[in-house]
Amino acid sequence: MAVIIVVHHNPGADPQEELAKKIISCGVIVASCLIFVKWYDKFTVLPVELYQNRHLIWKLAKNDFKKRYAGSYLGAVWAMAQPVVTVVMYYIVFGVIFHMDGPKLASGEVIPHVLFLTAGLVPWFYFSEALNHGTNALLEYNYLVKKVVFKISILPIIKIIAATFIHAFFVCVLLVLAAIYGYYPSVYTLQLFYYSACLFIFVLALCYTTCAVVVFFKDLSQIISIGLQIGMWATPILWNIGDMENSTVITLLKLNPLVYIVNGYRSAVYEKEWFFQDFFSTMYFWIVTVVLFGIGALVFKRLKVHFADVL
Repeated sequence: MAVIIVVHHNPGADPQEELAKKIISCGVIVASCLIFVKWYDKFTVLPVELYQNRHLIWKLAKNDFKKRYAGSYLGAVWAMAQPVVTVVMYYIVFGVIFHMDGPKLASGEVIPHVLFLTAGLVPWFYFSEALNHGTNALLEYNYLVKKVVFKISILPIIKIIAATFIHAFFVCVLLVLAAIYGYYPSVYTLQLFYYSACLFIFVLALCYTTCAVVVFFKDLSQIISIGLQIGMWATPILWNIGDMENSTVITLLKLNPLVYIVNGYRSAVYEKEWFFQDFFSTMYFWIVTVVLFGIGALVFKRLKVHFADVL
């Protein structure tokens, strides 16, 4: 089976710098593969456990989503109202009051600011909600944690799947908004499934660490809330990373894995670019995600024997 990898070539880039990037990337990939092979069992125990309980996970995720808004007249509408109001407020401030335009593509076409803004906010809302609820999964389901026969490792993913239901609605809203401005769905739009899966796995990797630590350190929930406020401005959601001229600052900002996700959503909707065209960013994201997943699985495994006593 032949695998074709397409890599963007930047005409203005230094050839030696490009060569150094390729050598470093190949070295990191090889090192990651060796680490994965050595600790194969530890990396695969958790995914296998989740797969074996997939039917229970799906059932509990649907129940969690229904229970979250039970008793209110509008139900799940409230989950969708807050993000919509947030998008409208940012659009009024940046688009109407300050008359800010969206980024300009290589073809010279200017993207509508509201579309640029929404394409960045949709994945961010998903990330922030999934991380918040996933972190507090063990605390909320403490009565299940105390049951000896229950697989508590499925609790974080239940919360993330419940958040995915709302995310699917906002992806549809994003596609409708794009169509209004003339950016109709194409084969590139299918990449939204890929980037949503990337975000799902990334936030799940984080949640296995955070949900385990928050049992012993309750203040972590507040720290995460503050971190999300800072992270929203550190991620190119309300601003365009392409407008920056300092290459060093751009490189530092791209160390944030969410930059890959946000840019990916925009590429899928209106930039018409494939994810594998940015080979280095794709490999960096997956290496970071796999490492975080391994750390999360290890932390969760070491601490779970004490959960029932603390809770």
